Amino acid sequence: MFADLLKRLTAPAPSPLPDTDARLALCALLVRLAKADGDYQVGEIALIDRMIAARYDLNPVEAAKLRAQAEALEHDAPDTVRFTRAIKDAVPYEDREAVIEALWRIVLADGIREEHEDQLMRMVAPMLGVSDQDSNRIRLSLERPA
Repeated sequence: MFADLLKRLTAPAPSPLPDTDARLALCALLVRLAKADGDYQVGEIALIDRMIAARYDLNPVEAAKLRAQAEALEHDAPDTVRFTRAIKDAVPYEDREAVIEALWRIVLADGIREEHEDQLMRMVAPMLGVSDQDSNRIRLSLERPA
């Protein structure tokens, strides 16, 4: 299952992904960021589940299944650079900007911005075709009290 998706994602000129594959690839990127600090916590897992349930109108069981599949894909996916560039080529801009917001939510979930998470975000945002300015704007909107 994942071999075909990975092959399509890493093709020289990936074509747009079907919705189910795009969901899986984007969720795998969330998982990769959550694991970036080497401490993949229950709170981060629950946050990923809630975000993907809301984004894709899934019930909690469906969201957990999608996240579990995304964890397996993330484990087998190529390095972050190739994986992220492939997603950029296969996913519309609006979805990529929404992914940046979701990624920042993961980074900010524990209230601590660690350097390696910031570095990964500085690398991932431009690779997804989202400018540093837009990524920063999204982060600031999440950090401001409501």
